Amino acid sequence: MTARLREVQLAFTLLTRLPVGRLPDPVPTLAQAAWAYPLVGLVSGAVLWAVLTVALVFGFSPMISGVAAVAALALLTGGLHFDGLADFADGIGGGRDRAHVLEIMHDSRIGSYGVLALVLVIGLTVGALTQLIESLTLTMAAMIGVSARIAMLGVMRALPPARANGLGKQTEGIRTRDLVCGVVIALALTIALGAAALLVLATVALTALFVARKARQRINGYTGDVLGATVVLCESNALLALILIP
Repeated sequence: MTARLREVQLAFTLLTRLPVGRLPDPVPTLAQAAWAYPLVGLVSGAVLWAVLTVALVFGFSPMISGVAAVAALALLTGGLHFDGLADFADGIGGGRDRAHVLEIMHDSRIGSYGVLALVLVIGLTVGALTQLIESLTLTMAAMIGVSARIAMLGVMRALPPARANGLGKQTEGIRTRDLVCGVVIALALTIALGAAALLVLATVALTALFVARKARQRINGYTGDVLGATVVLCESNALLALILIP
């Protein structure tokens, strides 16, 4: 197996629960595999669209179909990104200072801010999918998945790790060229989608900027929870933005 295939395998091992097999030696680092994270977004977008479509075919209501699609994303990732959103909300909402924010985010227990964030974001995502039930295409869903992972890489490129250990430290060292794969895929999807893709990209960029700014202000860097929150918020906001297209 080539080094690039091992990096793709590691990206899917880290960001999904798909059975991609055991990694052979030499095992790449998380930073080396970062370029492949947008490929995971292609799969997550396809899963979202497929479950939504199949649920409708079987006669489920748009709302139930939307819930099933979000549940499929949670199963695909093992709830990794949703957990990050909850911890990020708890830390930002309840932390007194940098050390306290990091302590809260490291705590496996969920607090009131985390619960509210999950309820609101999942509710808005299901609502958006319900409204987009007739117009969401496979290409649109793939664009959302890919752009959310590009945003995650952008946050990793813009900020230093907030801790001396943990997932953030393990992914340190993202280079500009690690964004190339995702950008190429996004450009291809933009050509296919046109204005809808531009709206998604703008929304995702603003969302990532907001998360990165909060992370810099409160903990002066990023953690795995910050990255998870970035993905979930970018996907949810992108779906909401698509509703604005007549």
